[in-house]
Amino acid sequence: MLNILDQIGQWIKEFLIECITGNLSGLFDQVNEAVGDVAADVGKTPQDWNAGVFSMIRSLSDNVIVPIAGIILTFVLCYELISMITEKNNMHDFDTFNIFKWIFKVFVATYLVTHTFDITMAIFELSQNVVRQSAGVITGNTNIQFDAVMGSLTSQLETMGNGELFGLLVETVLIRITTPILSVCVMLVLVGRMVEIYIYCSVGAIPFATMTNREWGQMGNNYLRGLVALGLQGFFIMVCIAVYSVLVSNIGNAANIHGAIWKCAGYTLLLCFSLFKTSSISRSIFNAH
Repeated sequence: MLNILDQIGQWIKEFLIECITGNLSGLFDQVNEAVGDVAADVGKTPQDWNAGVFSMIRSLSDNVIVPIAGIILTFVLCYELISMITEKNNMHDFDTFNIFKWIFKVFVATYLVTHTFDITMAIFELSQNVVRQSAGVITGNTNIQFDAVMGSLTSQLETMGNGELFGLLVETVLIRITTPILSVCVMLVLVGRMVEIYIYCSVGAIPFATMTNREWGQMGNNYLRGLVALGLQGFFIMVCIAVYSVLVSNIGNAANIHGAIWKCAGYTLLLCFSLFKTSSISRSIFNAH
């Protein structure tokens, strides 16, 4: 009777070990792939990331937004001319050199509006160059591979009792359920940033139309700060991935399998939270509202 019970217990133990190793095998594959995609795609310019969307956004900017910006620019320049003429005691103290200053402002403002897309792309080209250089410095591996230590892992599992194995099985099942959600969150950071970039690029001509005016120029200045913040958000994303790669570099050699699993999950959750915070951090640094 005891022999039969021992065999049943051994079968249950082998079954639990097989289930646990099956869960751990490829447990973080989706997260690894998502993090790898972010590291590769964050250095792409808006044109490289999706040429079709980029072409549509440029067409909207040139054909819809630029004419509206031209109307706003005309109003702003006329308002500034009237204010400039009337503020000097109804032209009694008027300096004719101000007319040349106004003409120069007209030239600069017109150039900014008609070349808005080129200017915004130049800003992103510069920021993406910073991101690509940082990617060359980051040499850590962000992959979490339990498969590489599966041999030692199996020997650890064999020393555990059935109760502990069952608890570990529940842990691995819970983490296997949550890792796809974490991988989607990581992907959403990249896609959300690129969508925000496209939105910024599509309406750039309107805030650029106000930049040469002293009273209205705050709109254009804040837009420019927002562009720089969006561009350098990619650098902050690379910093988050670099920190993550250092944290997970030695996780596979942990002596306690429970601690290793929850550390991996915790580091991945921390990465997701940090990636979502990069936008607000970048905006706060450049004082962009």
